[in-house]
Amino acid sequence: MRWTLKPEPQREKIEALQKALQVDSKIATMLLHRGVETYEDAKSFFRPRLNELHDPFLMKDMDKAVARIEKAIANNESILVYGDYDVDGTTAVALMSSYLKTKHNLVYTYIPNRYDEGYGVSYKGINFALENEFSLIIALDCGIKAVEKVAHSKKLGIDFIICDHHRPGDEIPEAAAVLDPKQEDCKYPFKELCGCGVGFKLVQALASKDGKTAEDLIEYLDLVATAIGADIVPINGENRVLAHFGLMVINTNPRSGIKAILEQVEKTELTITDVVFIVAPRINAAGRMKHGNYAVTLLTEEEPEMARQYAVEINDYNLDRRETDKRITEEALKQIEEQKEQNRLTSVVYHKDWHKGVIGIVASRLTETYYRPTIVFTKSGNKLAASARSVRGFDIYNAIGNCKEHIEQFGGHKYAAGLTLEEENYEAFKQAFEDEVSKTIDRNLLTPEIKIDVKIDLKEVTPKFYRILKQFAPYGPSNMTPVFLSENLLDTGYGKCVGEDKAHLRLTVKQPESSAGMVGIGFSMGNKFDLISDGKQFRAVYSIDENEWRGNVSLQMKLRDLKKQE
Repeated sequence: MRWTLKPEPQREKIEALQKALQVDSKIATMLLHRGVETYEDAKSFFRPRLNELHDPFLMKDMDKAVARIEKAIANNESILVYGDYDVDGTTAVALMSSYLKTKHNLVYTYIPNRYDEGYGVSYKGINFALENEFSLIIALDCGIKAVEKVAHSKKLGIDFIICDHHRPGDEIPEAAAVLDPKQEDCKYPFKELCGCGVGFKLVQALASKDGKTAEDLIEYLDLVATAIGADIVPINGENRVLAHFGLMVINTNPRSGIKAILEQVEKTELTITDVVFIVAPRINAAGRMKHGNYAVTLLTEEEPEMARQYAVEINDYNLDRRETDKRITEEALKQIEEQKEQNRLTSVVYHKDWHKGVIGIVASRLTETYYRPTIVFTKSGNKLAASARSVRGFDIYNAIGNCKEHIEQFGGHKYAAGLTLEEENYEAFKQAFEDEVSKTIDRNLLTPEIKIDVKIDLKEVTPKFYRILKQFAPYGPSNMTPVFLSENLLDTGYGKCVGEDKAHLRLTVKQPESSAGMVGIGFSMGNKFDLISDGKQFRAVYSIDENEWRGNVSLQMKLRDLKKQE
């Protein structure tokens, strides 16, 4: 692990914020790292307000999108709400369709089949719209690159409104409206909305025509918060406001489908991390193992008992998904080892029978193991389809784009992408991708990095300090869980390896000349026991959380890494 201590802000800025907020210098420093420089910034950070959301009409084409939907409602047109099969797409479809149904009777949903249609807008979906006399398709979390398909749809007399957040290509589809804040000529102030977030902005704009504000739309924010967590978008700016209020809905009055999921795991107070690891995988599992329609049905079901039945079904898909991704990950790791490719800077693997629904998860697992840009391919029809994952700091989307002579199509983000190619181009692409990464990657990025907020003494970790720290949530990109470095640590003699296979490390630490002590737990860190034994001094990087044991709540270190004291 590379330990990187974030640079300390200017001393006068720290002191000014300390004074304005009446907090200690460590809290002030962490706030400055997050762009909080004034009392007003801090007010927004700690107390998000819905009136801080931007005017949706600042987004390019928003007026056109609203006008086209209002025309469809006035003319009694059938509207097809179309979205991708992942969490972001299915939550967006659930949000848009359930809102439009409050205004219009002829609203239907369509999720493409991952296996015979693939990602995004499909000709099969357009043909479905034609056969069933839809004249307007609202595409969510997809469509920004569907130039030919949107043109084909237009010839058939079917209009598109695109609500996307992926990077546009060189050409923008000729749709009735294209909502995507990443368009170069879009002046919308916040660029990092997820697909469901862009959909919410359209709902916000439509509702404003009826004199409603964001306060009136709060019931939809459980869906937006789920998508924000699952799609790993930055949790700052508008996303922080949406995530804050969305979590509030999830924890107080969630829709029946989300409530049914939570009943299965007997969880009460959820964080964004819980949403990512509990709610999102179950919603995703429908599209991965069966069909994304199941997720939309669950998320739009209002009858609690029916929602419980759907949730049980989706949980079964999730259990199947877990078994499948575990098996394929083992096969992929074996393939890398057998090919003796450990010295490459990339991992690119392929098997024709791997389940297309889990190759993204497998790519993430391989990245965790070898920590290098990774692409996992499988057979899809007569082509190969792949999911790509990157390491922090490296733009895999650009790297794939620079190999496009071997690719049929691709799309995605800096750290995650999808692509398809002809089978005969696989080996050429694999080598081109390795060459491109070798040429452009900073070799330091191939060692996992821990970014440390501040160096701290154990005596500074007080209940008051932690109470303020808790209010930094919700956490995510651009506002990660604060990480601390403490030095000159000593185990008090209670350090031991725990767990069935002794894989985890539990210790009680103190610093010389201080009575302050703290319990620490390091998962999968049992192999570091020698670093802390026999009175050796060491350094620890950790986050802070609460541990409850027999009714007693205490603060504990959640260890990220240990090194000997230099």
